[in-house]
Amino acid sequence: MAQQLQFTCDGCGRELTSWSDGNPYYMDDSGQKQYAYHPDHEGLARCIGNDAEHLCLNCGLEFKVDSRFPAAACPDCQSTDQVDTYELDGRPCPFCKRGIFRLDPGAMAIS
Repeated sequence: MAQQLQFTCDGCGRELTSWSDGNPYYMDDSGQKQYAYHPDHEGLARCIGNDAEHLCLNCGLEFKVDSRFPAAACPDCQSTDQVDTYELDGRPCPFCKRGIFRLDPGAMAIS
């Protein structure tokens, strides 16, 4: 089971959602990533890594970080100031540069 959270910037109103399980993946016979999500238990049993959604707190780029090959810096601006979007609560907004992301308790979902 996975939980979705929604975060809203209290400065500009920008909304971002994130799932607790990220993007679990396995490699198919041709070496390509295949994502598996709940309730695909067979696919999930084959998973060897996870691409977690991240946000660069410097430039605002949203990108995935592979658990098998973690990125130390933003692929766009090279900043190391990044966060897993599931842990966005209380973090500064890189879009308006004045607000803070807050968890919206009324916008949660479970899959």
